Amino acid sequence: MAETKTTVTAGSAKATSHQAKKSSNVFALLAVPICIVIGVLFYLFVLGSPDNFQGGIVGAHPVEEGIGKWFATVYQGGAIVPILISVLLICITFVIERFLYISKAKGKFSGADLVRRVQFHLANKNVDAALAECDKQKGSVGNVMKAGLKKYKEMITNTELDTEQKILTIKNEIEETTALELPMMEKNLVFLSTIASVATLLGLFGTVLGMIKSFSAMSASGAPDSSKLALGISEALINTALGIGTSAIAIIMYNFFTTNIDSITYAIDESGFTLTQSFAANHK
Repeated sequence: MAETKTTVTAGSAKATSHQAKKSSNVFALLAVPICIVIGVLFYLFVLGSPDNFQGGIVGAHPVEEGIGKWFATVYQGGAIVPILISVLLICITFVIERFLYISKAKGKFSGADLVRRVQFHLANKNVDAALAECDKQKGSVGNVMKAGLKKYKEMITNTELDTEQKILTIKNEIEETTALELPMMEKNLVFLSTIASVATLLGLFGTVLGMIKSFSAMSASGAPDSSKLALGISEALINTALGIGTSAIAIIMYNFFTTNIDSITYAIDESGFTLTQSFAANHK
C-alpha cells in the first residue's frame, strides 16, 4: 500500500515537472526572438535616427552634444552592434526572469529559519504546526519540507512498515519533491552562461572587422584617409566595449544566482536531514 502511494506521487511529480519545463521553454522561445527584433529596431530607428547626425544625414558626423552624439557614435559601430544589443537585451530579460523566480523560491523568510521552527514543533510532536510554518514560508524549502511532513504524518500512523522503512519512505518523498524544485531554479541559467562567452566573441569579431577597415584605409595609395582610419578604430572599440560590458553583466548575475541557489539547496538538504532524524528520535 505504501509503495502504491509513492508510485502515484512520483508519477504526478513527473507530470508537474513536464508542465513546468514546457511553460518555461515557451518563455524562452518567445523572449529570444522578441529581444532580437527590439535590438534591430533600436539600432535602426533610435541609434540611427537622422536627428543624431549633422545635417540629418545618417552616417555623417554625429551631432556635437547631447545623447544623440552617443547614439550616433554607437550606430557607427557597424553591423555587429544590433546583434550585441540583442544579446544584451536577452541577458537583461533572463536576469529579470531568474531574479523574480529565485526571489520567490527563497520564500517569505529564510530556509534556515524554517528548519529551526519545524524542529521546535516536531520536538513537541506538533506536525500540524510545522506544516503551517511551511505554508507561511511559501518558498522551495517550504515546498520540500511540506511534502516531507505530509509523508512524516502519514508514517506516524502506518503500522505496516518498520521504522527504517518509514524513514526511507520520508526520504524518498523529499528527494522526489527536490527533483522538481532544483531544476526549475536552474532553468534558463544556461542563457546567461552562454552569453558570458558569446558576447565577448561577438565583440571581438566586431573589433576585428573594425581593424580590417582601419588597415584598409592605411593601405590605400597616397596619404591614408584619416576619416576612414578613425571610423574603423571607433567601430572596433565600440564593439569591444559592448561585448565586454554584456559579458560582465552575464557573469556577475550568473554567479549571483548560483550562489543563491546553493544556499537554498543547502537549506533543502538540512530540512530532509531534520525530518528523518526527528522521526527516528520521536517515533521508534
